[in-house]
Amino acid sequence: MDLCAIVLSSSSSSLLLCLLLPLLLLSEANDVESAATAPLKFGINYGQIGNNLPHPTQVSGLLQSLSVNRVKLYDADPAVLAAFAGTGVEFIVGNEDLRNLTDARKARAWVEQNVQPFLPATRITCVTVGNEVLSGKDTAAMQSLLPAMQAVHQALVDLGLAGKVNVSTAHSVNILATSYPPSAGAFQEDLAQYIQPLLNFHEEVGSPFLINAYPFFAYKASPGSVSLPYVLFEPNPGVRDPNTNLTYDNMLYAQIDAVYAAMKAMGHADITVRISETGWPSKGDADEVGATLQNAAAYNGNLMKRIAAGQGTPLKPDVPVDVFVFALFNEDMKPGPVSERNYGLFYPNGTPVYNVGFDSASLSPSPTFSSSSKPTGTLPMGVVVLLATFFL
Repeated sequence: MDLCAIVLSSSSSSLLLCLLLPLLLLSEANDVESAATAPLKFGINYGQIGNNLPHPTQVSGLLQSLSVNRVKLYDADPAVLAAFAGTGVEFIVGNEDLRNLTDARKARAWVEQNVQPFLPATRITCVTVGNEVLSGKDTAAMQSLLPAMQAVHQALVDLGLAGKVNVSTAHSVNILATSYPPSAGAFQEDLAQYIQPLLNFHEEVGSPFLINAYPFFAYKASPGSVSLPYVLFEPNPGVRDPNTNLTYDNMLYAQIDAVYAAMKAMGHADITVRISETGWPSKGDADEVGATLQNAAAYNGNLMKRIAAGQGTPLKPDVPVDVFVFALFNEDMKPGPVSERNYGLFYPNGTPVYNVGFDSASLSPSPTFSSSSKPTGTLPMGVVVLLATFFL
């Protein structure tokens, strides 16, 4: 005899409890499922400079198995955007053709071809124009950066997409002339002529200021003076900012707050800073000190734990750090030192390079879900309990 059969002989109130019990159990099951499949709070850079990378459909399945819901591209690859249609994954797409984007007609044509057709099925939320332009030596590109960003933004406005898609550009942290102490953060003086109007643009349109920051480079350059635990988010005494009395236990947070200070010095205190790239290589050349599997696992693993906890920087503790980890895969065709080809969390076959908690990783075709594969609506557990209490 089951529970319902027993209570049927008791009272009408017990009968109501019996009827509500399945809803209670279903609600509990859904709560467990939601916790298990909650999206991770970091994004991932999906580079494609390799000749052995998996098909975008397989990548879509991999990232869904990991509950990663934010991806940054360096282009607007239609195969990738199509593969992620209907997944809910947010995308940043990029275009580095500054010369053409400064032409309003060409900027609109690019948006019409590379952004508009994929909305709303694929959630494109940002277009990055150029990449680390101000760190180079191409003054023509520096002069074209803001006009190109403005042209893309205007195209989005004209097409009715500006409310869904914003415009930004990613900078190297090296645009800072001073980063210590963080409160004294300042941009390079010779870049002020470009950065000031860029900041005005960001504040006007409400888009974030993107920074590529790699504490690895600081450690590689001065392993004798830069603390390894400090750059790897591991226990250390920390560094105190004498101007604010804030203590920093890792370099990345200090760099973020230095950017905030540099923007404030230019009259902008309300622009959000996001880390568009950060990571650590698992392998490097003989002279690339610190490029090891163990350090890469420590850096990315510890960073992900802090992000999962919603941690903010000492200057802005209530603003969770927003990070796109570099990179999804090891890319075998990237030029430069060995480290450049070994930033990936995964090998191209989908196996993890090291363990950062991705036990459920699966490189397989993107799964499909039928509308009947899971319940579409249940009463919250609190409502069920409240109803049972009221009638009993």
